[in-house]
Amino acid sequence: MSLDALLYDAEAFREDMEDYIEEMGSRNGLSLSTAEDVLKYVEEFGVSSIRIWFTDMLGYGKSFSITPKELEGAFAEGMGFDGSSIQGYQRIQESDMVAVPIPSTAQVLPFSPGGSRSIRMFAEIRTPDGTPYTSCPRVILSQNLERLKGHGFSHMNIGPEAEFFYFKDHTGPELLDEAGYFDINPVDVGDDIREATVIALEAMGVPVEYHHHEVGPSQHEIDIRYQEALRMADNLQTYKYLVKEVARRCGVFATFMPKPIASENGSGMHTHLSIFEDESTNSFYDKNDPQHLSATAKHFIAGVLEHAREIALITNQTYNSYKRLVPGYEAPTHIAWAEANRSAAIRVPLYKPGKEVATRIELRFPDPTCNPYLAFSVMLSAGLHGLENKTACPDPMTIDLYKLSTLEREEMNIDALPHDLFEAVHVAQGSDFLREAIGDKVHSKLIETKLGEVDKFRLNVSEMDLQEHLKL
Repeated sequence: MSLDALLYDAEAFREDMEDYIEEMGSRNGLSLSTAEDVLKYVEEFGVSSIRIWFTDMLGYGKSFSITPKELEGAFAEGMGFDGSSIQGYQRIQESDMVAVPIPSTAQVLPFSPGGSRSIRMFAEIRTPDGTPYTSCPRVILSQNLERLKGHGFSHMNIGPEAEFFYFKDHTGPELLDEAGYFDINPVDVGDDIREATVIALEAMGVPVEYHHHEVGPSQHEIDIRYQEALRMADNLQTYKYLVKEVARRCGVFATFMPKPIASENGSGMHTHLSIFEDESTNSFYDKNDPQHLSATAKHFIAGVLEHAREIALITNQTYNSYKRLVPGYEAPTHIAWAEANRSAAIRVPLYKPGKEVATRIELRFPDPTCNPYLAFSVMLSAGLHGLENKTACPDPMTIDLYKLSTLEREEMNIDALPHDLFEAVHVAQGSDFLREAIGDKVHSKLIETKLGEVDKFRLNVSEMDLQEHLKL
């Protein structure tokens, strides 16, 4: 397909999608709260398909569809499925699970799949006796967020920046453009596709702050507005789905792979995080501190730094993730914090007078292949561990950490993130902290699964192996 045809397809698809969204009355997302609200909407707008979404251990979205006549029963009793077929769920001898749709998550899919009108809802996964299933990632995050109340907090806000690439198809990293950071069209070929994605996101109740071309060629970013952590995890799953689905419908391929091109920056998911005492009181802000950070914020930072190596398996879960975490490509490698310094694992965006509510920390090491429910869980657990133990926060780093030698880093007591997936698994395997944060069953299954991934790549003979060693 020529670039001209690609741009035309994106524009035509956007127009068709806008017409459908207008017809379904969901331009800014639905605001339904009860089962009765959803049932009424389904009848009024002639919805023919209800998609039920949930997430497996590795963060892959799962879905099944029910018809409107099954919806009332689904709200009352849930829909049964085989949990043994879902990664990280039940064993075969105890496999019956129940998915109960959550009315407040109902949103219209912003295009008409197969000509049908569809809505989607996330599900709470339960055991047959109605108990929330403790190995469901969404349940794990919900339970971790409950811990906030014991510390006098109301909620945690999250704002992720999940980067991605557009390629011509799924067969390899064939670029659409050679544009760079903040370039505009016609150089930025993906602009129309991003615009269509923004319309789709807003229609599904995912507010967008801005979007732009990223540093790498064919690399892009759409920033969704911060939300309470559980809603943001749902929104991030919706975001990943729409980025890939809108790209597919526009004739290109989108990938969140952390490092698809060896010579270019990888795709990270810089994650902004703050904790509130109530709707307007930011617990991370202190007007009298030189960095405008409260003791709560500094203990939280210290906790994340202390456990960064353990949580890396969750925040950076693939073999390819560690090809991004190397010096020279704007990704952190050292476990330190700083103001403005982007070579540190945690950055504190500079304070702006009158913006106390925006005081936050930014974790720069996660990447978008992570399971957001588990990633937000371990971020929170690490921070609360620092708070509970009043862990002392080290001094911020003002130097370029990339330029430190190994000896200099050791002398300054600056640790490094895991070098590869095997090291990350090894660290996580011995972590009682991680086991407590995500549960014994998920911890054990994740270690088993990721050791298998390590072996798969270790046994592979790559093209570089042949180039370097065939003639020895």
